[in-house]
Amino acid sequence: MNQPAQQQDPPGVTGKMTPKPEDAMEGYEGRDLLKDRRALITGGDSGIGRAVAVAFAKEGADVSIAYLDEHEDAEHTAGLVRAEGRRCELIPGDLAKADACAEAVRKTVDALGGLDILVNNVATQNPVDKPEDLTEEQWTRVFDVNIHSYFRVTAAALPHLGKGSTIINTGSVNGLRGNKSLIDYSATKGAVHVWTYAMAQALVERGIRVNCVAPGPVWTPLIPATMPEEKVAKFGDQAPFGRPAQPDEIAPTFVFLASERMSSYITGEVIALLGGETTPG
Repeated sequence: MNQPAQQQDPPGVTGKMTPKPEDAMEGYEGRDLLKDRRALITGGDSGIGRAVAVAFAKEGADVSIAYLDEHEDAEHTAGLVRAEGRRCELIPGDLAKADACAEAVRKTVDALGGLDILVNNVATQNPVDKPEDLTEEQWTRVFDVNIHSYFRVTAAALPHLGKGSTIINTGSVNGLRGNKSLIDYSATKGAVHVWTYAMAQALVERGIRVNCVAPGPVWTPLIPATMPEEKVAKFGDQAPFGRPAQPDEIAPTFVFLASERMSSYITGEVIALLGGETTPG
């Protein structure tokens, strides 16, 4: 994959990307692995979140999507979910704020009649050239979105989760090895990984499994919306596969971790999807 140099205003939209991401799980055939389960996916409007939403729907789940304000992308994702005969609730709001996190869970439970699967996936980033460029405002914003929302949404969801429920967090290769231009983002993703370990231990006696998917480079709207054009053109080149992943290549791991049939003995794992790179750290 050789994507051309391009840039968007954040948070970015799928329709302006060249080439378009593969994020609709075309050709994927479900096996009722998640039949009649109810899932909340934060950041589910596009990218990895969209592919996960569609994969879950193909596996028989109803889906709720919490997102910032990318309404066109969210409506498209909802259409893909509903085309599979499943319900899809759209919940816009800024998950950097505590009340929006609680509202996402409340609206999900009201719309779907409960909650079985929580996917904490929302994230933001803003590369810097040197540490001095990292402002207090940016640091706080990235932490509020990337880790505080995970804590807050999970805290609101726990009263609705029970034996057989699952929580899946989205981490990153940058949380495993760091990234000099994504200092704050790397710190939040490292926190997501360790928080996953701790929460898995804390919830194992309740029968709630907690795992994490930590991808390498993935072609999503976040990339052209947060990186300079010259870096976008080379995005993913460093992976041994020589390209970024497509969201459709990441989503099946979320299905695996959400399914009791496939992963009932797995909790407290961070699964790294790195395109051939040996797991760092």
